[in-house]
Amino acid sequence: MRIRNTVFIIIAIGGVTLLLAETRSKVASNPAFDKMKSLVGKWDGTAMEQGKPMPTNARFQLISDGSALMAWLNEGVADEMVTMFHMDGTDLMATHYCSAHNQPRMVLASGAAANKLVFKFKDGTNIGPEEGHMHELTFTIDAPDHHTEGWTYLEKGKQTTAHFDFHRK
Repeated sequence: MRIRNTVFIIIAIGGVTLLLAETRSKVASNPAFDKMKSLVGKWDGTAMEQGKPMPTNARFQLISDGSALMAWLNEGVADEMVTMFHMDGTDLMATHYCSAHNQPRMVLASGAAANKLVFKFKDGTNIGPEEGHMHELTFTIDAPDHHTEGWTYLEKGKQTTAHFDFHRK
């Protein structure tokens, strides 16, 4: 009995030691990712569809110890979509899980104004040569409680952009 208790204690101490020794990767602060993180929370907005404003919503939440930002568009409806933002080395990436059943990956383009973040298509999954996909995503964060988004879709060489205007709940 004493040997079994001693073995159990040794295993328990070893397990705790391993947990304490776990190291996390160091992610350097990135101004663009920090700007995206400022969107955490719930947002109400309008989307322009065929010249008419339609109600919409968005939600942003930090996950995975703050290493990723999860964004929902039209949460709770059939065409709900999720976009994940995260760092890949020094690049800020956006992977969009589209209601078109594909997953374009976009990377932050340099050269935009400090309050404007433009993500451009890099590659994706489930995207055939002539199939439509999200090609560009633009965020303009002009106040703590207001931002706009431009979603550019590319299909058969033609681009269309949907515009969203959001106010924090």
